[in-house]
Amino acid sequence: MAVTHVFQRATVTRIVKETAEAYTFVLAPHGGAFPYRAGQYSTFQVKVGGEELYRSYSMSSAPETDSELMTTVKRVPGGKVSNWLLDNVAEGDQLTMTRAAGTFCLDSSDAPLLGFSGGSGITPILSLAKSALAATDRPVRLLCADRDAASAIFDEALNRLADRYPGRLSVQRHRDDTDGLLDAAAVTAFVGDDTGADCYLCGPEGFMAVVRQAWPGPGRLFVEDFDMAVPAAPATPAIDTATEVSGTVTIHLGRKQASVPRVAGETLLQSARRAGLAPPFSCEAGNCGTCIAHISEGSATMIANTALDDDEVADGYILTCQGVPEGGSITVHYE
Repeated sequence: MAVTHVFQRATVTRIVKETAEAYTFVLAPHGGAFPYRAGQYSTFQVKVGGEELYRSYSMSSAPETDSELMTTVKRVPGGKVSNWLLDNVAEGDQLTMTRAAGTFCLDSSDAPLLGFSGGSGITPILSLAKSALAATDRPVRLLCADRDAASAIFDEALNRLADRYPGRLSVQRHRDDTDGLLDAAAVTAFVGDDTGADCYLCGPEGFMAVVRQAWPGPGRLFVEDFDMAVPAAPATPAIDTATEVSGTVTIHLGRKQASVPRVAGETLLQSARRAGLAPPFSCEAGNCGTCIAHISEGSATMIANTALDDDEVADGYILTCQGVPEGGSITVHYE
């Protein structure tokens, strides 16, 4: 069985300039379309200045409404990958990406759906809204916060969607330049009587902190924290011989192979870094599937896992950012 999250090529068939700083890339995966759910994302692999980098971007399309796969990327200060994509990728180019992953998806519910988006956080929120409107009878209300009108992504798309679903979709726009930064009072006013709604939240850290603190409940709050999706690589842990245990960790990465003594509690990804290798990773939370490898010897337990299904785990696949060897020696191969 082939694991579904390995990287594959996709051709950029179109590029839509949503704003001066945000582009939608329309993608045609080689081998045909793959299944995904509204709200999910793919991880992209790019080489920038000779460095291999991995970043996860949400789908702005929804399988219920769009025949094409789309992801939307916004330029950010110091964003190595997002800025490279906007500045270098043209129609007809190929990108390397995983299949869909993530759990920021619609749950079976009849409750109203409230969406809070800040900046490019509208990307998965739009996907969820399209899915909910097309596949359910749920009312949908969105609060979209942006720096100013020029930076607001999907304004026209949301207007068209509201026209298509009158009485079911309403969109409230918040502009920081005229309304000030979003505050708790604005959040509670927007929620109104829909305290039992399902709330979906995505945006910058400060924006999400305000919504989290002001959210009255008792409805459910779902959060896609893209500020945490690409953490800086942690420092290589110092080896404390007192914590060493029997066995070795052997890592195969491309043509490279390295082995290090096993350290209690250390993940396979940490062991690979300690061995001087630079394997792929992105979220380091067990969500995206970027760090998948295959165990050929030994066994490991995952701390968290929302990317691999039971059959893939049974076939020996492991999220190395979450996999801790169970005992003895272990050998893993990155594919």
